[in-house]
Amino acid sequence: MTKKSLNMFLAMGMSLMLAAGCTAPASEQAEPEDAEQQTDSVQPEGSEQAEETEQPEESAAPEEVSYTIGNIRDYIVGVDEPVELADGTVQPLINFDNAATTPSLLPVMEAVDEEMKMYGSIGRGFSLKSNHSTEIYNSTREKVLDFVGADPDNYTCFYVNNTTDGLNKLASALVESEDDLILATRMEHHANDLPWRERCNVIYAEVDDQGRVIYEDIERLLTENEGKVKYVCVTAASNVTGYVTDVHRVAKMAHEHGAKIIVDGAQIVAHRKFSMTGETPEEDIDFFVFSAHKMYSPYGGGAVVGPYEILMKHMPEFYGGGIVRIVRDYDQSYKDAPEVYEAGSPNYPGVVGLAKAIDVLQEVGFDDIEAHEKVLNRKLIDGLKKFDNMIIYGDSENIDDRVGVVTFNFSDLNSYVLARTLAENGGFATRRGAFCAHPYVWRLMGISDDEAKGFEECVDVNTPGMIRISFGIYNTEEEVDQFLETLPEMIDQANEALMTYSQAVPEY
Repeated sequence: MTKKSLNMFLAMGMSLMLAAGCTAPASEQAEPEDAEQQTDSVQPEGSEQAEETEQPEESAAPEEVSYTIGNIRDYIVGVDEPVELADGTVQPLINFDNAATTPSLLPVMEAVDEEMKMYGSIGRGFSLKSNHSTEIYNSTREKVLDFVGADPDNYTCFYVNNTTDGLNKLASALVESEDDLILATRMEHHANDLPWRERCNVIYAEVDDQGRVIYEDIERLLTENEGKVKYVCVTAASNVTGYVTDVHRVAKMAHEHGAKIIVDGAQIVAHRKFSMTGETPEEDIDFFVFSAHKMYSPYGGGAVVGPYEILMKHMPEFYGGGIVRIVRDYDQSYKDAPEVYEAGSPNYPGVVGLAKAIDVLQEVGFDDIEAHEKVLNRKLIDGLKKFDNMIIYGDSENIDDRVGVVTFNFSDLNSYVLARTLAENGGFATRRGAFCAHPYVWRLMGISDDEAKGFEECVDVNTPGMIRISFGIYNTEEEVDQFLETLPEMIDQANEALMTYSQAVPEY
């Protein structure tokens, strides 16, 4: 199928979907009054009331909700669900672990539940439900392309379970030889590092003392390896420090040296508006990978967006049903992109949730989300600075290029013990460790590569790590205040608990 044919097919699917959605489902139609009410309303013949037929009141249409940064907390599933603390008290959890995953938006959950009523097999079923599900599944590709500013004439997208899955599929498809050369940075999450280093050669641009990517080092490596680097792999935003990478600047450098750029978008999609289109064609992004569970749709969805022509030339190491035209005794013929990247039964709830999450985030508005996060970041960082022996990682003065992620440590207190105390005694969900970005974290903590090797067999309490607070769109200034007010008590309790860890290293 050609790209033009594919677009025509998707357009037809969208039209059919819209047509199918014109009539409300029977379950949503107005219910009649109950039998007792109907009996009471009957009047004797000849009565004055019987002569005046009472018209039933029209049922009011459901009020349309407008999602804003001010009211979005009301539409987060489980945000006020109580948890039992170690002392037996019960209170709502304060969730500061949104960089790991996010809770579901209520409209996302409702959209998934509603679509399950009409769920049928995608692409291969002979039923009205199958047709409906296939139309939703295919038309959502156009929504994804629009969400990331990708030109549908040049780009397509295929669905994945999460960013890690997407990057592994890309690596399996794009790497053609173990001699291929990839350029990554020392800021990368393991998902944008290990899939490449397991298949070919990788060189790394360094970060500075504050943890920001050194762009000049990217340029240096591209120049020193002129024409040899095939792909430059960078994160759009760090899951450790929250730094936002100028990926369009990197794209221009990559393209000037004959390379393509692959962007890990896991930590950007719920925080900042992202566009694959740069100010000039040289700044355009080639591949973008992201997860829906990072954007309030924890149903396993995600997507890889990339140039149709490039994806057509490659094949991922992931085989099965749904990707073939025909299989004979000793040969087979595969479909075109994007279908060839989607072997097996698709994750339909993940696609439905992704589509609805995009709608809600765009309605809330990324300018408001960014402004809200900066307020929370500033309040938290300024509050943490007041504590003795506090270490805040990354730039704590200029925070304009940071999404809602703050990592810290105390130089005299074990971070593992403190994080457990915050969770079990304080009701705060944080993250503690090296966040699947070990080389980056070791650099920020001043731990050498040789030293890090010694931690391979350590239990968590004896392995260096940081405490991370990561904000969602629903977190509030009041929650930050509560954390800062409670922290002194949590420190005292953690120091007491440290006595039970005979081998624990305080500064870890």
